[in-house]
This record gives sequence, structure tokens and C-alpha cells, in this order.
Amino acid sequence: MQPAVEIKKLSVKKGNAVILHDINLTIPSGSIVGVLGPSGAGKTTLFRTIVGRQKPTHGHVTVLGKRAGSHALRKQVGYMTQLPSMYSDLTVYENLRYFASLVGVPKARIHELLEQLSLTPQAHQVGATLSGGQKSRLSLAIALLSSPPLLVLDEPTVGIDPILRHELWRHFKQLAATGTTLLISSHVMDEASHCDHLLLIHDGEILATGTEAQLRTHTHTATLEDAFIKLIEGAPA
Repeated sequence: MQPAVEIKKLSVKKGNAVILHDINLTIPSGSIVGVLGPSGAGKTTLFRTIVGRQKPTHGHVTVLGKRAGSHALRKQVGYMTQLPSMYSDLTVYENLRYFASLVGVPKARIHELLEQLSLTPQAHQVGATLSGGQKSRLSLAIALLSSPPLLVLDEPTVGIDPILRHELWRHFKQLAATGTTLLISSHVMDEASHCDHLLLIHDGEILATGTEAQLRTHTHTATLEDAFIKLIEGAPA
């Protein structure tokens, strides 16, 4: 099966600062890949490069067999940013209807997502009046509109209560079971148990990849957090 994402020798600079350094990575299709690391590690820049919003300084990024950012990928990649991707002066339904018109999906899909993400009660509520968790759910609904084979979600569970977080991860697993590939970033290590594969990133470099069990075994640690700390301490200065 063709990998969902292939990255070769990727580096990204902003001014004199190196944000990503010599990244080589293959993301298998139909899996949930957790991208874990502290704030400023390079997670968002990596995601922006994959979806074509950040131009690489060096290297190549291939997404679903095409160059990252290609027009052909517009309906194939769903992207949820950390900040809410919505219009605050439109209602929840109006936001979804507008973005649905851009990707050419029927209105039935809007109602389906409102139900799935528990947004039906807020359907006619203006975006500016939504809570942080509701805004996050609306942004996720927008990313899911076209049922893309690749979802890139930048910290989708921030500000969401534990019950809804549980429901979202259940939904993510259902998507993966149907062949969707999910890249999900987080700085919360306990979310790693939901992922098929993990990618630990620090200071713009990939420290390690593998399952949680593999990473703990490799570092001889009891928890993923301890494994991450040990990998950071052992990384070249």
C-alpha cells in the first residue's frame, strides 16, 4: 500500500532559525500517528509543510503520491489548525455550509457531522459565542467535511472535556479502521495509548519513532514521559 506521507531530508528555516532539520519520515496509510513533543518542538511547522502551507527550505514531501500542496490534494487532505478555523460572525451551520460549498459535499454531510461532534444544539449559534471546546469541534467538523483520506490535526483535543475527548478518539479510531490516515499532534503524553505509531519530536528533530511499548522498551523506562525525557537527555547538544 502506498504510504500516506513520505518525507526525505526535509529542512525548514525561518530567517536564521532552523525549525526542522533533516527530517526523514514515512507515514503508513490507515493508521493513527501521534506526533508528540513540547511547545516549540516543530510539530506545527511539520504539519504545515505536509499540507502545503509551509515551503521546505530543503528536501521533498510527498502526500498520497503527490507533491505536498498540489491542487489535486485540496479535497484529499483535511487540516485542523491549533487556532479555530471558522468565521466568528457566522453560525455553526453557516460555517459548515460555506466550507461544504468549497469542497462540493452535500448538505446531508453537514447534519451528519453536527450529530457526530455533538454540535447540533449549537447549529444556529454564532461562532463568536461558542466556547473553546465548541470552536475546536467546529474546526474539526470543517476538516472532516470532504471525508479526506488524510487528516492532519494539530492538537485537536485541547480545551475539550474528558467525555468528549474519549468520544473523539473513538471517532478517530473508526476513521482509521475505514482506511483514513490521521496525523495528530499533542503535548499530552497519555494520549499516546490511542495511537498506532508515535513520533517524538524535539528542537526540530525526530528523536524516535515506534509504538509506545517499543519506545519504552528501547529506553528501559516505565512511562512514555520518562522515555521522552531520556531521549532528550541523550540527544546531541
